[in-house]
Amino acid sequence: MIELSEYQDEWPILFEQEKAFLLEKIGGWFYGAVEHVGSTSVPRLLAKPVIDIMFGVRSLEASKGAIEVLVDNGYCYYPYKIETMHWFCKPTPAVRTHHLHLIPYESPLWMERLKFRNQLRNNPDIARQYGELKQALAVVHANDREAYTQSKWPFIREVLERGDFIICDNG
Repeated sequence: MIELSEYQDEWPILFEQEKAFLLEKIGGWFYGAVEHVGSTSVPRLLAKPVIDIMFGVRSLEASKGAIEVLVDNGYCYYPYKIETMHWFCKPTPAVRTHHLHLIPYESPLWMERLKFRNQLRNNPDIARQYGELKQALAVVHANDREAYTQSKWPFIREVLERGDFIICDNG
């Protein structure tokens, strides 16, 4: 079931706590940055209450050893989009509080996710439109997480194709 929540001030705190945990457990594979992405990273935006974390690695091949460490420390690994990331959820597939994406630092996917997050953070009109879309899709695809996610892509692609974006976050 797709359930959206109003923005919670605790989400950035939960991200920082999990970031510290991840750096302690898999810091040997860390490269570049750890970023809070997804809707919980955007103040005032409706979101599934799941903290999305993008953890920079040198390469997917070089970070394969982190998979076992993460599984031993509460994450569930799924071979999802294996050509671009190592994907995990926590604590279970049915009840998710965190999504973790090990992604090569500054890869096209890395840059795309930062660009979209920063567009939402820096443009309230785009964030409002995205929130409205998410509400509508949560009704239409209430029991199909994959369809919900895929249905957001035309909007996301449109935002990413705009030239007036900010790569650096000023907030």
